[in-house]
Amino acid sequence: MKKLDEKVQDAHAIIPDGVCLSDHTSKWNMNLYLAVDKQIPGAENITISGKFLSKVYEGPFQDTGKWCKEFEQFASTKNVTISKWYMWYTTCPKCAKKYGKNYVVIVAQVT
Repeated sequence: MKKLDEKVQDAHAIIPDGVCLSDHTSKWNMNLYLAVDKQIPGAENITISGKFLSKVYEGPFQDTGKWCKEFEQFASTKNVTISKWYMWYTTCPKCAKKYGKNYVVIVAQVT
């Protein structure tokens, strides 16, 4: 994260709304997608597009599994199928403790 932040700073780029999507590829690994307002030299620049459904949750990170099950039910009420999951952790654990709130957004690409 530090190296990526340095590349963003060096490019004088803006991170709109602090959006950083996490794509959990396994229990112990994730790919991170940082929203920026322009191409970042030396970084893998991609564009994510499609139809998306999102919902905000509040609580400890350990509730992620519970949120995902609830989100699957939520998606079914919208008659969509989840094809890709992303998580937007709006605060780090230290900040969540400081502010007393922890908001997490599930962003799903749907069909």
